[in-house]
Amino acid sequence: MATTSDHSDDLLHGRRLAGLSQADRNLATALVLGVLRWQIALDARIQPLLSRPEMELAQPIRTALRLGAFQLLQMDRIPAHAALSESVELVRAAGQTHAAGMVNAILRNLTRQPPAGKPLFETTPAIAERLGHPTWLVERWAKNYGRSAAIAICTYDQQEPTPGTLFPATPGPHLDDGSRLVAELASAASPSPTRIWDCCAAPGGKTLVLAARHPAADILATDVSPSRLKALTHRLERDPSAANVRTLESDATTLPAVEGDFDLILCDVPCSGTGTLARNPEIRHHLRPSDLARQADRQRALLAGALARLAPGGKLLYSTCSLEPEENEAVIAATPLPGSVRRLPLDPLLATLQITTDLTPTLRDGFLRTLPGSNFHGDGFFAALFERI
Repeated sequence: MATTSDHSDDLLHGRRLAGLSQADRNLATALVLGVLRWQIALDARIQPLLSRPEMELAQPIRTALRLGAFQLLQMDRIPAHAALSESVELVRAAGQTHAAGMVNAILRNLTRQPPAGKPLFETTPAIAERLGHPTWLVERWAKNYGRSAAIAICTYDQQEPTPGTLFPATPGPHLDDGSRLVAELASAASPSPTRIWDCCAAPGGKTLVLAARHPAADILATDVSPSRLKALTHRLERDPSAANVRTLESDATTLPAVEGDFDLILCDVPCSGTGTLARNPEIRHHLRPSDLARQADRQRALLAGALARLAPGGKLLYSTCSLEPEENEAVIAATPLPGSVRRLPLDPLLATLQITTDLTPTLRDGFLRTLPGSNFHGDGFFAALFERI
């Protein structure tokens, strides 16, 4: 068993898994993402079973225990004996033969433990531990949205994402409902734009929606990352509907003046991603509170740079997949608007979309705010609409 610092998504789409059967690739994906979702809860069950609960385990041993515990506690289609034997073989393959007996004993002991109960009243740290989230995140969600909403968000994050149902009859690329909603709002913001700019475009799903809805428009898709732009370009080249899209490596704050101004801009900025923990569970283990301020600094710069390129009468949709006010309402409040730019409520625009459910609870003060599992079945997104008069 090799260890690496690569992102799980890169590994799951890498060469090591390419040679596996589809069934084995599916199982590997379920195991990796499942362990990442439940890691905090798994560690809380494993740690008391160690002979010295305060001891720090080597990473290969910790990983083998987590994989075994996840299969025993969360997967009913894998026999317990198979989960035990594979976990023991993993530590042996990693050169940790001395730990094989310990891993076997701990996992066997785990099978004898009663199921984790839910007390009549849970503290916020207990909720966070039971539902596999960092305590600091759950505390801020409870403060910002209420205890019930925080529990609903955490519960949603622990499930495998399901196909979207918000736009069942609308053709376009496969996107989560939250991401699709943002793309459709941006497309609907301007009925017949001549020039469109998707200023943080990778991985390209929203760009494809813009291209499908506005086939006669000249669309510029930019991204500051060369590798992400390359992947975006390849994705667009494979889709006939993207024939009107041109790509360019550029920071949205320094787009060359020769590119001119735009009638419609989608400013879907990089963010903490806390609204996407169901499909990106790894984020919760790396994100720190200090990251939010750093993200917000960048987001304000991107929004200001994009607003400066709005043509008269043009519309701009600012969006994130973050649940954190620092990256959303606070960014809007702290970004000076040019004198000719105003913010518009999203309520009228949302009413024009052909969707399958009432999204009134997701609107507040003219902003769009989706909360996974609470007021929305999909990723958490925020959006605000601007217009140059």
